[in-house]
Amino acid sequence: MSSQDKPVMAPAGGKTADKVFKGIAYACGILILVVLAAVFLFLFFRAWPLIGGDQAANKETISGLSGGRTDNFWFYVLPMLFGTVLVSILALLIAFFVSIGIALFISHYAPKKVATGLSYVIDLLAAIPSVIYGLWGGLILVPAIYPFWNWVATYLGWIPLFRGPAANPQRTVGTVAVVLAVMVLPIITSMSRDIFLQTPSLQQEAAYGLGATKWEMIKLAVLPFGKSGIVSASMLALGRALGETMAVLMILSPGYLYSVFLLQASQNQTIAANIAAQYPEANDLGVSALIGTGLILFLITFVVNYAARKITEKASA
Repeated sequence: MSSQDKPVMAPAGGKTADKVFKGIAYACGILILVVLAAVFLFLFFRAWPLIGGDQAANKETISGLSGGRTDNFWFYVLPMLFGTVLVSILALLIAFFVSIGIALFISHYAPKKVATGLSYVIDLLAAIPSVIYGLWGGLILVPAIYPFWNWVATYLGWIPLFRGPAANPQRTVGTVAVVLAVMVLPIITSMSRDIFLQTPSLQQEAAYGLGATKWEMIKLAVLPFGKSGIVSASMLALGRALGETMAVLMILSPGYLYSVFLLQASQNQTIAANIAAQYPEANDLGVSALIGTGLILFLITFVVNYAARKITEKASA
C-alpha cells in the first residue's frame, strides 16, 4: 500500500477538542432547561400563598387589587389576559406585512448601499430600550395620532373595533398596538431579511428561466423558502409583545373589561403593565397574587412558543 492510499488519521488533539465542545454544548442545553425550570419554580412557590393559603385573606387582597370589582382570582386575571392577547395580536398584525415588505426591499430591490444602511437602521431600532418607545408614544404619538383615530371613528365607526367617540388623549389599545408594532417590527424584519438572503440562487434563476417576473420569482422561490423563518420571527415578536411592560404602562389608560373598542379609553389592561403598576404598593399577599398573574403570563408565553415550534416544523416539512 502506497503512502497515498493510507487513511488519514485524525490527530488525538482534535478528538479531545470534539469531546470538550460536545460536553459544553450539552451543558449549555441543559442549563437552558434548568433556568426555565428555576423561573417556573420561583413563580410557583412565590404564588403558593394565593393557591394554598388563607382564602378569605386572599379574597380580600384580590378585592383590593381589583378596586372592589371582584374577589375571585380568575375573574381578576382573565380580563387582563384578554387585554394582553388583544394588544399583542393587533401589534403583530400591524407589524407583519410592513416587516415583510421592508425585508424584501432590503434583500431584493434596494441598491447595495441603501440596503446596507437600512439594515443598520433596523438593527438599531431593535436595540432601543422599551422605555424610550414608551416616552415617544406617550409624549409624541398620543397627541399626534388623535386626528387620525378620530377620522377612523367618524367614517369607520360602524365596525365594532373602531366604534367612537375616539378618546382624547388617545391613551387606548389602538395607540399601544401601534407602539408595540414599531417595537417588534425590527425583530420580524431582521430575521426575515436574513432568511430571504439565504434563498438558493439556483431556485431564483430557475424561476427567471421559466419567464417569471421579479415578483413572481419572489412568490415562487423566496417566500416558500423563508416560510418557516417568517413564522419563527412572527412568534418571537408575539412573545416580545406579550411581555412588554413599560411602553404599555406609560401609554395605556387601564381598564378591566372584555372590550374590543380600540379607540376608547379605560377598556383593557395587560398583565405585565398591571404587575408593574401595583407591585410597589402591594403587601405580601398582594405580591403573591401579582406573581400568580405573572405565572399565568409565563405559561401563556410558553404555550405560544411551543405552538410556534410546531408550526415551524410543519412549515419546514
